[in-house]
Parts: sequence; C-alpha cells; structure tokens
Amino acid sequence: MLGKFIFCSAANFIGINMKNAKFIYNAKLLDENINETGAVFILNGKIHSVIKTDFLSGKEAAAVAESFLHSEKSAELIDAQGLTLMPAFIDTHVHLRDPGQTQKEDLSSGLMAAAHGGYGTVVAMPNTNPVISERSQAEKIMERGESLGLTHIFQSVSITAGFDGKTTHHLDGLDRSRIPLITEDGHDVESAAIMLEGMEKAAKNQQIVSCHSEDCSLSAMAKHHREIALELMRKYGVSACGKFTSSNVPEEVIKKINGELMKANGILCLAEDLATERNIQLAKKAGCHIHICHISTKKSIESVRNAKTSILETNTLSKNIGTWDSFSVTAEATPHHIALTGDCEPWIRTLVNPPLRSEEDRLSVIQALKDGTIDCIATDHAPHTLEDKAMGAPGFTGLEVAYGVCNKFLVNDGHISSRKLSSLMSANPARLLGLKKGLLNAGYEADLALVAPLEEWSVDSSKFFSKGKATPFDGMKLCGKVHSLFLSGRKIF
Repeated sequence: MLGKFIFCSAANFIGINMKNAKFIYNAKLLDENINETGAVFILNGKIHSVIKTDFLSGKEAAAVAESFLHSEKSAELIDAQGLTLMPAFIDTHVHLRDPGQTQKEDLSSGLMAAAHGGYGTVVAMPNTNPVISERSQAEKIMERGESLGLTHIFQSVSITAGFDGKTTHHLDGLDRSRIPLITEDGHDVESAAIMLEGMEKAAKNQQIVSCHSEDCSLSAMAKHHREIALELMRKYGVSACGKFTSSNVPEEVIKKINGELMKANGILCLAEDLATERNIQLAKKAGCHIHICHISTKKSIESVRNAKTSILETNTLSKNIGTWDSFSVTAEATPHHIALTGDCEPWIRTLVNPPLRSEEDRLSVIQALKDGTIDCIATDHAPHTLEDKAMGAPGFTGLEVAYGVCNKFLVNDGHISSRKLSSLMSANPARLLGLKKGLLNAGYEADLALVAPLEEWSVDSSKFFSKGKATPFDGMKLCGKVHSLFLSGRKIF
C-alpha cells in the first residue's frame, strides 16, 4: 500500500508531543494546487505531511500513522468519509461590533459564526464604540478573541484617531505582524491630504491600507434619497433584506421606494468610482499597499486593473501578493456582490454599502475574480438586530453562508474551478496578511475545513450562531456545506 503514496513531509520528530498527532484520511484534498484523494498528517498544530493516495481502511490508516510516528504511541485517526479537506478560509473584512454594540454581535458569537462558516482567521474592522485606534485597544481585543479558542482574529485600527478625519499620530511605529491592516471602514477619509499622511505612515510600517472607497460628499447626497425610501419602507413594513414583511403595499409606493433607491444607488456608484481612483493615486504617491474593500462597480474594477497593469509593467510589484517594493494594489469582493443584482426585484431593496449593483457590474466582479484583478473574497459580515435592520441599517450577516454562496454562484455556475475558489478564500488572503496558512503544504498551520461541495442546504438564519439574523439569502438553497473546522490541528466542531 505504501508504494501508492506520494509524501510531502516536513521536519523530523524530535520533541514531538504525540498527543498532538492527527491523521485525517479518506479525504478529497483541495487547495489552489491540489484536487485529489489523500490524507493529511498533523503534528503540533502544523501540517507535517500531505499524502496523495486512494481511500484507506481504518487499519491501513493506523499503520500509515504509526509509520510516521516511529513510536508505540498512535495518532488520533479521523476518517473524513470522502468529504473535501481544504485550508480554512480567511476573511479580511468582518464587523464584530465588540465593544459597544454587543447586542448585534460580540466576540464569542462572531467568532463562533466564523468557525461554523469554515473560517480560520478573520480581520475585524475598527468601527466599534469606542473606535479602535490604539494598538493597546487592538491587543486587548485579540487577546480576548484568542482566549475563546475559536477562529483566530486580527483587529485592525482606524486610519484617523477615533474617525476624527484629521489625526494619524497613533499609526507611528505600529507592528505589521500584529496589526497588518489599517482602515476607516464604514466610510472613507474625506481629506485627501490626511489620507496621504496615513498612507505614508502605513508604507513605513509595511501595513495594508484597506479602503472603503466612497466620496463622502456624494454619499451624503445619496443619503437624502435613501431616507425618503426608508421612511416609506418602515411605514409599509417593507424589509431592507429584499423581501416584503407586509402583503398590502400599494404598487405606487413600491415604485416610489425603488425610484428613490435607484437614484441613491446611481450617486453611490459614482461615489465609489471617484474615490477608488483617488485612493489609488494617493497610494501611488505614498508608495503604500492599498487594498480596495468590497469593490462592486465595473469602473472601479477597471481602475484597479489598470493600476495593476501599470505596476507590473514598471516591475515594482512582486508577482506574489503580500510582498511589495513600494506601491501595490489588491482588492476584495463580497459574496453578495457576486450573487445578487440590485437593479431588479426583490434585491433593489436590499440595503447594504456599497449597494448591490447592476447585472453588468456583477458580471464584471466575476470576471475580475477569474482574471486576478480581484484577489480575494471577503464577507463584510455586518450583523444587525432585526429592529435595526427594519429601520434601514445597511449590511447583513455573511460568515455562515459565504462558502455556500460562492461555491454555488462561482463554481457550480461554471465561472471558476474549486481550486480557484480555494485560492480566493484561503491562499490569497493568507498571502495578503503574510500568514503561513491557506495551502495544504508541509510546515503550514493546520487550519483546515472539512466541507461537502455538492451538498445542498437551505439557509435558515434563525439557526445562525451569529446574533445577526438578517440576510438576503434566508430561505435560499445553497450548495456547499461546512462540516468541521480544525484550528492548529484542534477540532472546533
């Protein structure tokens, strides 16, 4: 039997605690490079060996595990029963609402939701109460998160202190290894001069500047139209998740709501396009790594594509994202901008920032994921109470549906391969953050997910681990289910 194995092994076994040895077998191995049957041997939280082989009996698996250990002690055997073993997903953009809005989410509920969504690592946004601006604040949140023994967390800090739009002194000397990313997410930095100042400091620290690209004056203009629509939606019980909560809504009211939202969305489209180009130009001047959050329009995608082409032509960017000599550009897209179109029923009334876009924009997002213009998929997980959502709070819960959405609308619909999806959800965000994760490689952290890519399931948001139950995918049939998560080789569920 051993003659059929192909081994990919790490270092020797000196000092190994055998209690931390695990052998996951009878799996379909999948990452950006591998798609075949095999097994993974884990020691002390890291992948020791990747074995490409046919399915094994329990006795055969035990024999292989013992051959690794060279000891009378045995590894824990885990029969994957034909499920797909992938690197755990990594999310560069989540809102955990802790501190200050824990009625919407807290670290425990948010990280539990992340774990059950197959996520091994998340980056939390700083738009909490108070805003996370100081390194000490971020460290406390990360310490609290790690003490839960759930999904690993990086806490980002704001570009300006307390979102005041003018102060950046707190960025001086930040440690990239602990705080790899700074952002003003929730809105953009209005002053180009202050944004440039923050970017220059990030360049010195080799940190990523993650941008919610949206011209502030235009977003204020769009707010007027959205408020008119929201007043009617609240009056007639129309959901901000794209579904009716009342059956008696006059046709002229729906027409008015949709018309005002279309006006708002048109303005917000321009707001994203202008701010994306502005932020790219500022990053070029600062010589920093800019990461465009939740990119959603065709024109903004073209701005990123043109910037990447220019950078490669001048040979200032390594071909591996996450490493740069000076100016570099990456981007993320969300599952909802991949799956849903905002200019038709019922999704036009699904309130999120940036809004759901046209079908042309949606297809542009998918094309950009295919050709590498967009580097990764991030959820922009934004939990709200149902009461806040009814009042029009933008955004919705995303961690527990992301894999099923992306697998259905990207892989099943024939746009990309399952290996490409793994790259977008695991390998590329790992590179972006400088983590030795995201691949089934010897020596990498054993953050792994067991999934069933062909399993269909219907979303029931009432069963979410997240406190946020509002999602436009509620009741939708998805394809691709997460069954188990391992963090550093430790089974979470």
